[in-house]
Amino acid sequence: MAAPVLWHIEISHYNEKARWALDYKGVPHRRRAPMPGVLHPVVALAKTHKPTFPILHIDGETIGDSTRIIETLERRYPEPPLYPADPDERRRALELEDFFDEEVAPYLRRLLFWEMSRDRERASDGLRVLGAPVPPGPLAGAAVGLVARRYGGKPEVMETARQKGIAGFERVAAEVGPSGYLVGDSFSVADLTAASILYLLAEPPEFQYVIPEFPPSAYEFRDSLPPESLEWIRRMWREHRPASAEVAAA
Repeated sequence: MAAPVLWHIEISHYNEKARWALDYKGVPHRRRAPMPGVLHPVVALAKTHKPTFPILHIDGETIGDSTRIIETLERRYPEPPLYPADPDERRRALELEDFFDEEVAPYLRRLLFWEMSRDRERASDGLRVLGAPVPPGPLAGAAVGLVARRYGGKPEVMETARQKGIAGFERVAAEVGPSGYLVGDSFSVADLTAASILYLLAEPPEFQYVIPEFPPSAYEFRDSLPPESLEWIRRMWREHRPASAEVAAA
């Protein structure tokens, strides 16, 4: 049986969510990372009719959503589990997965892209980290600015993004129980999702790829967040993020 293939973007939080699930379950797989923003939407549209990654090919199935990828992996590789056995805990874990996916991730991405686009030098470096083509001189900042404006750069839009991002970190601080996990007494899809969606500002050293340097304003934003939530994210990475299960191409 051929190894599953994950089409991904190295820096993206949704893509990290899928990578983490594959690695947590120890599923040997191959990875493909077309040039983000240029080739990846073309590949994604051809495979799923949507312009987004991650996409997992597994046993003839093509799955184009991180939540559905985890559902599939949980069914095919039930150990170690990411869904709690208790029905109430499972429902709560899935609700938290949905919250971080829908109510936090798009807004935090928008905010970080916008902050990056306002700093020409870091915009250029960020494009290089992402593997995207870097235009010469000031055009680098303009290129990231185009991406940022796609997500919305109006003051009221960015304030909403800021508040949604803060709400994500505050939800972590509020939901962590005596066990140290968001749901029940063990690591679950809720913890994996929160730690994947929020990792960029926590900068865990276990991250496999390169996190770009953000402008000072992004770190000022980080300084306003609950420090216990940042430390929780780093602990989840330290204790529950295994080494990559990626295998070399044949």
